[in-house]
Amino acid sequence: MPGENLSRDEARERAELLSVDGYEVVLDLRSAVDEAEPAEGPRTFRSVTTVRFRAAVPGASSFADLIAPSVNSVTLNGRALDPAAVFDGARIALEALAAENVLVVDANCAYSRTGEGMHRFVDPEDGEVYLYTQYEPADARRVYANFEQPDLKAPYRFEVTAPEGWHVWSNGAEESREGQTRRFAETAPISTYITCVVAGPYHYVTDTYTRGDLTIPLGAMCRKGLAKHFDADDVFLVTKQGFDLFHEIFDYPYPFGKYDQAFVPEYNLGAMENPGMVTFREEYIFRGKVTQASYERRANVILHEMAHMWFGDLVTMKWWDDLWLKESFADFMGSFGLVEATRFDQAWVTFANSRKAWAYRADQLPSTHPITADIRDLEDAKLNFDGITYAKGAAVLKQLVAYVGREAFLEGARRYFKAHAYGNTTLDDLLSVLGEVSGRDMTAWSRAWLQTAGVNTLTPVVTCDAGGHVTELAVLQEADALPGQPAPSQGRPHRIAVGLYRLETDGGLVRYARAEADVAGARTVVTGLAGAERPDLVLVNDEDLTYCKIRFDEGSLATLRSHLGGLADPLARALCWSALWNLTRDGLMPARDFLALLLAHAGRETDVGVLQMLHAQALGAVAHYTAPERRERSGRELAAGALRELRLAEPGSEHQLTWARFFAAGAATEGDHQLLLGLLDGSARIDGLEVDQELRWDFLLPLAAHGAVDEGVLAAELARDDTASGKQHQVRCLAARPSAAVKDQAWAATVESDALSNALVEATIGGMQQSSQRDLLAAYADRYFEVIERVWAERSIQIGIHVVKGLYPALQDSPATVEATDAWLSAHPDAAPALRRLVLESRDDLARALRAQACDAAAG
Repeated sequence: MPGENLSRDEARERAELLSVDGYEVVLDLRSAVDEAEPAEGPRTFRSVTTVRFRAAVPGASSFADLIAPSVNSVTLNGRALDPAAVFDGARIALEALAAENVLVVDANCAYSRTGEGMHRFVDPEDGEVYLYTQYEPADARRVYANFEQPDLKAPYRFEVTAPEGWHVWSNGAEESREGQTRRFAETAPISTYITCVVAGPYHYVTDTYTRGDLTIPLGAMCRKGLAKHFDADDVFLVTKQGFDLFHEIFDYPYPFGKYDQAFVPEYNLGAMENPGMVTFREEYIFRGKVTQASYERRANVILHEMAHMWFGDLVTMKWWDDLWLKESFADFMGSFGLVEATRFDQAWVTFANSRKAWAYRADQLPSTHPITADIRDLEDAKLNFDGITYAKGAAVLKQLVAYVGREAFLEGARRYFKAHAYGNTTLDDLLSVLGEVSGRDMTAWSRAWLQTAGVNTLTPVVTCDAGGHVTELAVLQEADALPGQPAPSQGRPHRIAVGLYRLETDGGLVRYARAEADVAGARTVVTGLAGAERPDLVLVNDEDLTYCKIRFDEGSLATLRSHLGGLADPLARALCWSALWNLTRDGLMPARDFLALLLAHAGRETDVGVLQMLHAQALGAVAHYTAPERRERSGRELAAGALRELRLAEPGSEHQLTWARFFAAGAATEGDHQLLLGLLDGSARIDGLEVDQELRWDFLLPLAAHGAVDEGVLAAELARDDTASGKQHQVRCLAARPSAAVKDQAWAATVESDALSNALVEATIGGMQQSSQRDLLAAYADRYFEVIERVWAERSIQIGIHVVKGLYPALQDSPATVEATDAWLSAHPDAAPALRRLVLESRDDLARALRAQACDAAAG
């Protein structure tokens, strides 16, 4: 990987020298369906690229980017260059440039199995081959020669020759077809990483969006095997609702012609905002019954990617330092759009409970960084698609809307688009327009929120008089320093709402007083609540206006222990759950207390998305935060509570389905396993619970992990569900079996071989790492540290991330593992910074787990 890297300084120097006028890319993909694999080397396709560009300094030298097994020819300004002399496997040296240049590169590029570049997938169900491209941040060079950096935008024309009977799409609409060759319309100026080709026998559905004189052709596609599950009508509904909203608030027509959305297999991301040709992971097509939270999540992603058409595609960051300029805005607009334009009007609850949990975790790692990050090179960029760039950035923008006002914020966006259309920007460009429309000093706000790392904690301090009235309510702001990071300022400006809640006679908690305040120092008095009745619960950051962790005074915490389920407002309830989880992660609340709160109150949680998040947190608490001597007991209690709620849930409801999945994931006793087996073979029944194919695999995974089903049962299940999804489930279940030989096979398949695709690598690692199999996995702790540097050097970045993160010995949760990690970090100071970051983050998670376990153990 290091040979394929590109530094910020190199990109800046190249952008100062070159301007790109246009690309013509000709791809021949007929080799995708050749029955025979090549005798040696990877399967390849022919790629011929013509690039027209200018050099500011004639006679200067530069380079083009290309990662390909072989290059047939390179021609610069009509002069043939020797590929062996100018191509090193990742770059093409370009000497003695003219003022105006034409570069033609004829290469054999490799199909991908890792989801990077031109990914090739063979459907096990029917043998059909499907292709799609995925480039961000810098994998277009795996498909065609280019200048791979976001600020060298250019128009593109693609020409693709594909196998007989295939459909082909690109960013532009199809202009002409001759035989098996399609030519696509020239695009507007865009960056390399958002160009796209999708090809194969996809199932394709069309529709049209109209608004006044504007007409946008819509398309949606998936593999033929998923067509029977594809609810394209709902995809188009959300798409049209998004276009209505964004045209209204952005006042800038969608600029890229058609709008296709492809749901593709073995996708590494949630989705990608390629203009006119958005790609999504096909798991957003639901093969079985799912909850409304799943539909909301898909709708959020649809709107997130659509927002990128303006934030990211029309106006693009100069370099990956300002990745947040597109991702934070799109993440914010995903939730904003759901609330404003769709049936998912409680999306801010999901944001508070789920997206911000991702941000809080990332912002407390030693690798945390300001929202505007320091991205030295492409490896840094790959790791910065994180909870800071997305969720914290979105939360800070939500706070900015409260700070400057909704209309000023949207007017700033409108001016930003019009001023920088088809161009590239930095933070200063955005701050300038926001300051202009709001009349506020954005420099100080940016310094506090965008240019410092870390999360602040807000805690209420309530003083009451003898008559039971509030004499003073103050909010304390604290900032925790992280190793290697400056502490966030205790003077960060927060616009917050503080809510006072009282306990009603029916057990409900209802807000009776509210006041907004600007918190800007270590201690702020909320004057608007003086004289109010003594509260049973004080909720700082009510309505979730700012980005912070919140704590409770002792009285409020006691109220929540007894009456959390009675809190009527779903957002307030989600904020309380989030705060309690942060207390647990921070080692301030014993894990057993969090689990007790869940067992006492989660059955009354009406928001199924919040409930699913609580279930995931509870499973994590048992696996990582519970004292080892109590872990088995806590697991049994959790499974018993889950089964109780499963039986109490309304038959056929989404809550019943959610509790069923939770019960299966935590199944801890032989009786639990017998019930799951009975639900699978029909000998047991829970009224209203439909055990469809996806739920069958959910039940089989814990059964495989506990040795309750064998390889034969899993083979029979695959025969029943002989699909791409079924294969991934089977691979995960096979790797989960409690056998040393099985673990050795899983290790070899992911670490010592590159035969598995990205999806099967992820499934194998996910199956291998089972909390109940700590003893079996102990043998791999030392081996992990022996191989990770080699894996990082030899495998693609995406596979390297899967292996380094997924196989870290987190389940060997003892100080010895922390010491082994520290020893590796000390012995490898010159290892790739991105690799060191992943190891350091895993170490931090483990150290946090040990602190939480100590807190739980101290509770008795």
